[in-house]
Amino acid sequence: MQTPVRELLGVDFPIVAFTHCRDVAAAVSKAGGLGVLGVTGHTPELLETELNWIEREIGDRPYGVDILVPARFVGKEEGGLDSERMDALIPREHRGFVEALLQEHGVPPLPPDTRPRRDLSFENQHQRELVEVAFSHRIRLVANALGPPPDWMIERGHEQGVVVAALAGTAEHARRHVEAGADLVVAQGYEAGGHTGELATMVLVPEVVDAVTPVPVLAAGGIGTGRQIAASLALGAQGVWTGSVWLTTEEAETHPVVKRKFLEATSSDTVRSRSRTGKPARQLRSAWTDAWEDPANPDPLGLPVQTVLIREAWQRIEHMAHKSPGAEKLINYFVGQIVGSMNDVRSTRSVIEEMVQEYFDTIERLDAWSQP
Repeated sequence: MQTPVRELLGVDFPIVAFTHCRDVAAAVSKAGGLGVLGVTGHTPELLETELNWIEREIGDRPYGVDILVPARFVGKEEGGLDSERMDALIPREHRGFVEALLQEHGVPPLPPDTRPRRDLSFENQHQRELVEVAFSHRIRLVANALGPPPDWMIERGHEQGVVVAALAGTAEHARRHVEAGADLVVAQGYEAGGHTGELATMVLVPEVVDAVTPVPVLAAGGIGTGRQIAASLALGAQGVWTGSVWLTTEEAETHPVVKRKFLEATSSDTVRSRSRTGKPARQLRSAWTDAWEDPANPDPLGLPVQTVLIREAWQRIEHMAHKSPGAEKLINYFVGQIVGSMNDVRSTRSVIEEMVQEYFDTIERLDAWSQP
């Protein structure tokens, strides 16, 4: 795996792991990969705490952060909307549908003393504050997951020698990222968990590589084994961006009911749905996604208004999922089609070690086949 990206990121293996869990991010970096912490839902104060903790854990190992600065979202022209203004955009029909869905599944209100969940904010000032906190630490990479990185992120990254990455679902998106100044493109295929496009990884990766060479590309979507890493490099990628495979590790903070569902799921048990964020995002199919896909029900709202609509509902579902059959049927999380191979709970380090060993076994087998 002696690719240029390995040197660019300062890692032993060109395996990048996106996660919302600081423990997983630190464990990946300590095992020789690059842990990347998703920070969009953080406050600046929480982010400061999390990054300080990671740096104490990993010593001089590299790590990164991922933030959502979407190219398009409701209220973008106004610099983002506060919670009160977003609340005003939610139709009564949608509020009624969500409450009826919870009542149908027997999900009670939250206890009176429960702290309300914070809204996902895309206000320009909030995003800049998060990036400023990140750049005050020794991050090696900053990634934007929805659209080209904004000018201010690229300029600050280049000033500090931080690699600026962006995720792309088409070759055209990848070209825009590079034109904006991105140093690294993540070609994320349809199989991936979370926000993803409509082209499969096998098709997308070589298209993106051809479109942006010599800018390096990481392959993403459906990657969780050494064989898939070898295939990614064969397609022209210089490394891989992984996510779902870490959700069932020992260190992952995945909701226990969701983790059990992942371990039992097949590769056919995911769906690309707008029901969680307002943008198409692959997640485990559940009674929640089924209800939003029913044409008799309202369509999901746009990003981030949909997240505001469902914030309390999801808090109620997660609070009750371990003791309410109805909430258990509703609960899900973002995950890719690789979920069908996520059949046991292992340490993050063991996942990395198995990936690397299988990669070398695969290369050895291919070398043997190439001999006359």
